[in-house]
Amino acid sequence: MVKITLVKSVSNENASVKATVAALGLKKIRQSKTLESTPANLGQIEKVKYLLKVEEV
Repeated sequence: MVKITLVKSVSNENASVKATVAALGLKKIRQSKTLESTPANLGQIEKVKYLLKVEEV
């Protein structure tokens, strides 16, 4: 399991990055989600890791 928290705004990012953050279930800054450590989720996290804080749970 991985806990992700959105720490930076997506307002100045391109549509692809915004869609990836939305697909991870994050809408607002400081919102957190706990996700399974699947290859699909880890790939999405890797793409936008500069906007996120990632913790192993």
